[in-house]
Amino acid sequence: MTKLLLSVLMTAILTNNFVLAKFLGICPFLGVSKKLKTAAGMSLAVIFVMVLATAVTYPINKYLLVNNGLEYLQTIVFILVIAALVQLVEIVLKKYMKPLYNALGIYLPLITTNCAVLGVVLLNVDNGYNFAMSMVNSLGGGLGFMLAMIMFAGVRERMESCDIPKALQGLPITLIAASLTSVSFLGFTGVVESIFG
Repeated sequence: MTKLLLSVLMTAILTNNFVLAKFLGICPFLGVSKKLKTAAGMSLAVIFVMVLATAVTYPINKYLLVNNGLEYLQTIVFILVIAALVQLVEIVLKKYMKPLYNALGIYLPLITTNCAVLGVVLLNVDNGYNFAMSMVNSLGGGLGFMLAMIMFAGVRERMESCDIPKALQGLPITLIAASLTSVSFLGFTGVVESIFG
């Protein structure tokens, strides 16, 4: 069981990375990754919401929706739970971490509609994961999101000191850098499969 959970964790972080492999959560990935501090803060908030959303939605889905034949309500219920959790995170950050709250700006409430957060709870259901596997997958998804954000923030900070041709400045070079960062994760596919295969 431990090997299976470790496989789920490493796969979620490296080979099935929500941002770089599944292209979920691109909005905050591109919008908040300009500075390392804000990227780390957003990542921690996303990890917290992903794990807590899974902990809350798993029993709701299993014991309320599935038992009563209401699976068609999963997406609506999951979005409502995620929205409530994001409001909780927003209140805590506003009260105790005002600079981070201000730095995240509009992207903090957008966690509610961050498809990576909704994606992880829906994929847990689609993959038939039990509670432990769902929690590990959510943690791995959040850690993968953090890894992608921090790597990309580092790339973007270094690009600020580069002499970029005028035609590529702004969004074009950002998208090129994002695609190269995404391609760098393809190498992990064989490694994870050979270890946990």
